[in-house]
Amino acid sequence: MDAKEFRRRGKEMVDYVADYLENIQTRRPLSDVQPGYLRQLIPGEAPQDPESWDQLFPDIERVIMPGVTHWHSPHFHAYFPTSNSYPAICADILSDAIGCIGFSW
Repeated sequence: MDAKEFRRRGKEMVDYVADYLENIQTRRPLSDVQPGYLRQLIPGEAPQDPESWDQLFPDIERVIMPGVTHWHSPHFHAYFPTSNSYPAICADILSDAIGCIGFSW
């Protein structure tokens, strides 16, 4: 992925995250999958060649989301959401890009 594609895919991911957070109340807060559910959804071994973003992106909903506990759901009352505000997410993007090892401060 080069910078041009990163810009395009990054915008796509930001849209996905914004849609997810705007509609999180429509998702079941707790997963109802059984342990090991991923085994039948993913290949038995790592691919020899990378998949394209267009092949990979739908796996977020198909593979990952069924097993997620939606901690930030208004229907999940065990914990209270932290650091999932839009400014905090933007700060995480910057922090990831800089790759700063903060304990040296």
